[in-house]
Amino acid sequence: MTDTITIDAPEHFNNREISWLRFNKRVLEEAMDEQNPLLERLRFIGIFSNNLDEFFMVRVAGLKDQFRAGFNRPDNKSGLTALQQLEAITKEAHPLVQTQQDYYHVLKQQLAEENIHIGSIDKLSKKELKWLEQHFEQVIYPVLTPLAIDAYRPFPLLQNLSLNIAVTLHHPDETDKKLTAIVQVPALLDRFVKIKNKHHYLLLEDVIRYYIDRLFTGYKVEDTICFRITRNADMNIHEEGSRDLLKEIEKELKKRRWGVAVRLEIMGEKGAHNQHLINFLKYVLEVSNDDLYYHGGPLDFTFLLNVYSQLKQTFEHLVFQTLIPQPPKEVEPLVNIFDQLRRKDIMLHHPYESFEVIVDMIEQAALDPQVLAIKQTLYRVSGDSPIVNSLKLAAENGKQVTVLVELKARFDEEKNVQWAKALEKAGCHVIYGITGLKTHSKITLIVRKESDRIERFVHLSTGNYNDQTAKFYTDLSILTSRREFGIDATLFFNFLSGYTFKPTFHHLSMAPYHIQHDFIDYIEQEIRYHEQHHDGHIVAKMNALTDKPLILKLYEASNKGVKIDLIVRGICCLKPGIKGVSENITVTSIVGRFLEHSRIYYFHHHGEEKVFLASCDMMTRNMVKRIELLFPVLDRRHKKRVMDVLTVQLADNQKARFQLPNGCYEYKHQPSDQAISSQLSLFDLAYQSSIH
Repeated sequence: MTDTITIDAPEHFNNREISWLRFNKRVLEEAMDEQNPLLERLRFIGIFSNNLDEFFMVRVAGLKDQFRAGFNRPDNKSGLTALQQLEAITKEAHPLVQTQQDYYHVLKQQLAEENIHIGSIDKLSKKELKWLEQHFEQVIYPVLTPLAIDAYRPFPLLQNLSLNIAVTLHHPDETDKKLTAIVQVPALLDRFVKIKNKHHYLLLEDVIRYYIDRLFTGYKVEDTICFRITRNADMNIHEEGSRDLLKEIEKELKKRRWGVAVRLEIMGEKGAHNQHLINFLKYVLEVSNDDLYYHGGPLDFTFLLNVYSQLKQTFEHLVFQTLIPQPPKEVEPLVNIFDQLRRKDIMLHHPYESFEVIVDMIEQAALDPQVLAIKQTLYRVSGDSPIVNSLKLAAENGKQVTVLVELKARFDEEKNVQWAKALEKAGCHVIYGITGLKTHSKITLIVRKESDRIERFVHLSTGNYNDQTAKFYTDLSILTSRREFGIDATLFFNFLSGYTFKPTFHHLSMAPYHIQHDFIDYIEQEIRYHEQHHDGHIVAKMNALTDKPLILKLYEASNKGVKIDLIVRGICCLKPGIKGVSENITVTSIVGRFLEHSRIYYFHHHGEEKVFLASCDMMTRNMVKRIELLFPVLDRRHKKRVMDVLTVQLADNQKARFQLPNGCYEYKHQPSDQAISSQLSLFDLAYQSSIH
């Protein structure tokens, strides 16, 4: 038997950052998959680009901070220092960006066959060129500001993710004297210019470059380079010394735009531009060659998400068939939801089943004169959230409304600050959580008075209270009026809002105090059952797996013979299939039209099956830095439903990839007559349930 020391070796773990890049590669593969409709493939290029931006702004920026600070301690799994991780990222990311560019040009050609054109000013007719010139003069030109770079006008401080054009020019009488200027591409204008009455889109930066000489009258433009800066966007929030967290975050949000540069993107192939100008940009932005990314096509492909939105209704044959979330099979449409919950628990599975049940329940609670209080955690909500509107209405109707708004939800901070202010103004009690921890749990408690009796209704979920993402994030949730869950929810909210020691729950388990220990206990119990009965089986579905103690415990279970099937969408630091370490473990990743977001944990326990849902992944940050909830599925019907979901996902051979022992992934493709796409299968099940 392999000893612990051998198991705990760097070669038995995937590096977190490289694993993430390989996840984003799987996203890019969806753009390359010809089974996906053309516009959907275009959209996946935009998603890949957005993902990569966030990766550089947070993860790469953090590693650079470590390196600059002289922090050389290797990470605790793969054994790589910050510098070694940065070098590995460079090696992995550059080919990915090149693949993105290559496939963009492939898709661009296919779009042209559908009479959809992106770019190509040279292909415009004289009439169209005249229109474009007028559009430039009337709409674009007045907004532009050319910025000369000289002793009196220093290089401007350019915002994070802004598009800019560097210009090399000279005076006709002084051809040897090179001058430099910067023109920022206005972020408030649409990124693309649509030619009237056609599906022909020109990028704003291309139009500006086409007419750039009009900004420098009397000078000769020699070269233009479109470039984009990515800056460190992580926030250093000093919670301990802050008297008002909301104001502290508002202050930090302003700083985010001006962080240290971590990536410089150049439009054009390497060697296509004036190297002196590129060296100048590297110098003023303090970036190295490894931070420099050349693009043969446009920068910032997130504009494709807007192109997709504009075209999807006109070109329905180029997008996924619309799948409408079905009425949940367990919900009786004309019966009061609280009456139903007195009789039974209800399970919901989004986006297969409609999220409107939750939206309607909060609204109903806001209007119900018998409802005394509503308590809810909010992590990410939509732009015009009906949930928030109902909470405000409830407060205005005199109900006790307590809302925890997580101000530190990354890249949603600004939106959440605004929601917090609006809720406070409406009369809600707004709290921001506990110092040093993010509140990532998803829970609602409704307290209602029926005759002389107080009753409590609880909603627990794996996903956010966001009616928009609920249309394409897969999540599971439970509605219940069970007395123990009501008591647990009350204790949990009192812990968040007041001064109290960590509570003792009936059913809930909470991080950072218990969930990691509970997982370890359940795995150890599964090992003992397997030693007695030889039927040990663990199935876990999550977004990411990085927590070393849990990975080592899974390795131990594998070596004891327990069968372990992991469904991990994104980062997975565990390596499966290594003899003497993880040979009884499989890792599947499903990337498709829906974002797999539900967290499910199953332990066979010799037939006494334990099934849990959670707000957390098996990540270190979820175990020790966030307030999370793990909750059991108690209803026998619901256990079967959850196990059926896991079975279908493990059978997927269309959108599923399996991880090899070297950390790379391969498709599980099977012959077409045996094709199983788990997401489509689950939608079919929801549809069939709704018509019976």
